[in-house]
Amino acid sequence: MTHDLIIKNGTVLDGSGVEAFQADVAVDKGRISRIGRIEDAEAGRTIDATDKIVTPGFVDLHTHLDAQVGWEPELTPSSYHGVTTVLTGNCGVSFAPVCKENQRFLAEIMEAVEDISAAAIIDGLPWNWTSYGEYLDTVESLNPTLNFCGMAGHSPIRLEVMGDASMDEGAQPTDDQLDQICRLVRESVEQGAAGFSSSRFLMHKVPDGRCTPGTFADLRETTAIQRAIIEGGGEGAMFQVVPDMQTRFDIDLEMLRTAGELGCQVLFTAGGGATTRIPEFVAEQNENGLRINPACHTRPSHTFFGLARRVPFDTPAWNELMGLPTLADRVDALDGSDLREKLVSEGNEYGFSDGMEAQYFHALGTDAAPNWDMDRQMSLQQIADRAGEDPIRVYVERVWQSEGREFFNYWGLARELEYQWRFMKQPHCIPAVGDAGAHVGYFTDADSMTFLLSELTREREIFTLPEAVHRITGKSAQILGLKQRGELREGWHADINIIDYENLGSQQPYYVNDFPHNVGRVVTNSTGFVATLVNGEVVIENGEFTGQRPGEVIRDFQRG
Repeated sequence: MTHDLIIKNGTVLDGSGVEAFQADVAVDKGRISRIGRIEDAEAGRTIDATDKIVTPGFVDLHTHLDAQVGWEPELTPSSYHGVTTVLTGNCGVSFAPVCKENQRFLAEIMEAVEDISAAAIIDGLPWNWTSYGEYLDTVESLNPTLNFCGMAGHSPIRLEVMGDASMDEGAQPTDDQLDQICRLVRESVEQGAAGFSSSRFLMHKVPDGRCTPGTFADLRETTAIQRAIIEGGGEGAMFQVVPDMQTRFDIDLEMLRTAGELGCQVLFTAGGGATTRIPEFVAEQNENGLRINPACHTRPSHTFFGLARRVPFDTPAWNELMGLPTLADRVDALDGSDLREKLVSEGNEYGFSDGMEAQYFHALGTDAAPNWDMDRQMSLQQIADRAGEDPIRVYVERVWQSEGREFFNYWGLARELEYQWRFMKQPHCIPAVGDAGAHVGYFTDADSMTFLLSELTREREIFTLPEAVHRITGKSAQILGLKQRGELREGWHADINIIDYENLGSQQPYYVNDFPHNVGRVVTNSTGFVATLVNGEVVIENGEFTGQRPGEVIRDFQRG
């Protein structure tokens, strides 16, 4: 017997959470055809996985790759980190349904909320759709490397129906407008959206400073939308939201509970000290048979500061420095000690921007792999104290001496590590909010899967390896409703990773100008991924793309 491909001698973690076992895996016509000892067969290609782990491809439930797929079908950095299926349209922002008159404003909302250039979005996509199904048709024509799923967002739908008033704090839809909103939700899900997303987060703003459409929707509106989700997709269709958890905590818990009671699969972003009430709420609702899952960051996050784009100071000298056109120009300018002294002086005079503190800037170093400082020894304040120096002087000297290569990770979110680790260990939590495709000029958490397996599982044993793999494969696939994906089973789609686990890790982040209009972004690669397969095709091997683009646009989900 001849197979298309055999992965030999691997340690298989099948994504179900069971312990690893030794087995070979055969692939034929994009599916897993055999798992076990395969001694009696030949193959078009054999990959030796001795001393490697073999896992399902990772399912990333929180991305904003809705636009990037238009100009970069490889969908990096997600694809560098073992992801084989992405879910887009999170946080209430998507590009469909949309009328022609609202296209630019949706791009501007995405820029304001997710730091993706509106000009790049407008010119990087064909904008040849109005409905959500037509948007998915367009993505399909782009032949993405990874499997692609999407959600319809609250922002485009509320904007479509209510116009400019959709962003006013006190505005609620009339009965007729609510019927139109629900019709668009229902049609979008019927046409292949995995569900619907919304944002209640008060920091998600449109360009004029108002909150995004849907932020202040009342329970009448959200409940009607949740019913429309079920009408369009059946029980288990997704309701995703970033709750407020500040001024409307009880209302938002009621919104989550109602979605679960109506039959939605609920996914919401939380964690990092938001409230200790969340784990209790989640446990109680799931014990009552609802499907409510929090998702959280795997590491502290907010902004990477350096010389590439962002510095933590707003002073005349700093602004003049960052106004220089290239990183090389800024490094050259810093060769002058007078300028460095001026930057230190102004930094101390004005202080850090937005009330930031030196104790929360953590140096990533300049080694091949970043130092994420999980032992909390490399904050800017600690480095300065040990050297008996001023923190701002230390910052200036380090970014200059590294020729702009070193970043400082500002711990603005999820900085309470022990709480974060306890939070993510809840049985219903997905520890991976990667935000791939978003905040591109600020930071990247798109390596969340790699960080989970290497830093948190291998190094700190927060999870066992079978459980960590399960959270980002089988469990994530179940939440999304993927059919025959997320686990390694005979007959299922061959989305597979082969990983050198002992050498798995993130590489140092770097800044590159590769978006339309020469827009820049932060990217991080990985080490340890021997090969990633999507639908049976090797798409990345030892960090290099093969040129294969076998991803599917998924519109049909497991419901009920």
